[in-house]
Amino acid sequence: MPRNPYYAGPITDHFDGTRFFNPQGQGPTGLRDALRWQFGGTRQKWPKRLPTPATVRPEPAVDDLTITMVGHATLLIQTAGLNLLTDPVWSPRASPTQLAGPRRVIDPGIGFDDLPRIDAVLLSHNHYDHLDLATLKRLKAAHDPVVITPLGNDTILRPTGLRCLTGDWGDAVAFGPLTVHLEPCHHWSARGTRDRSMALWASFVITGPQGTILHIGDTGFDGGKPYHGLAARHGKLRAAILPIGAYEPRWFMRAQHQNPAEALHGFQLSGATWGIGHHWGTFQLTDEARDAPLAALDEALAEQNIPADRFRALAPGEAWAIPPA
Repeated sequence: MPRNPYYAGPITDHFDGTRFFNPQGQGPTGLRDALRWQFGGTRQKWPKRLPTPATVRPEPAVDDLTITMVGHATLLIQTAGLNLLTDPVWSPRASPTQLAGPRRVIDPGIGFDDLPRIDAVLLSHNHYDHLDLATLKRLKAAHDPVVITPLGNDTILRPTGLRCLTGDWGDAVAFGPLTVHLEPCHHWSARGTRDRSMALWASFVITGPQGTILHIGDTGFDGGKPYHGLAARHGKLRAAILPIGAYEPRWFMRAQHQNPAEALHGFQLSGATWGIGHHWGTFQLTDEARDAPLAALDEALAEQNIPADRFRALAPGEAWAIPPA
């Protein structure tokens, strides 16, 4: 077996001693399928640059619950006087190098220097559109937040000097008045060609005095398994922040990225009152057009009889003061 450079621990129902995996799920596709996708000719053209609809300077702190879209999977969650960032990326590219790779087509909705004090970062997994070392080093220098992340990712973050609190699926991390629970989702991880699935991926459930929040950075729908039992374990969800983009072609992306209809199905399974769609419109990672997730979301809202004001795909710079559950 190859050596795991990130994590060493006991064998479990989702770790074989070297690699993590999705129980009764699907692993990452192989090179042949990746080449078939890359040369399939179905990639839609995105604009090279778009103006940011709005940039905001958030309040220093919020007692209740406000969620602001920065871009892609980066959101600012303000609740109970604490400020949390999810999967922060302010770099121009989501790539191991800033010379090539997916380029940002729209600037962050919050300028880095306009961030309030950041208390914690929720880091879901190690793909480059979610774990950006350059941004994390900037956060260390400016805010020195705690990073809460699944097993193995702390090793990748070691060069940043950030303090890391790691956990397995089912673990919980207490942070001030909040508790962050790590939950299963259906995905995989890699920073290169030889470390596939050697660091864990997870979703987060945040419980606190202002209600319960679900945040999923990336997931395949997997028959709804990422959503089953959340309310029974954690109580009624006030808000669910779910990925809705990077889903075409379905034959290749289905296992790792849910589409908008699946995200809404998961939203209903979770029992959340309010929903936010993210992971769309910033970096072109897959074949669908930039605005396709918005059109597909509108169609799915109508088909599933969900009022449009209950689940919103936020644009960069858009803030939502979440109503009570």
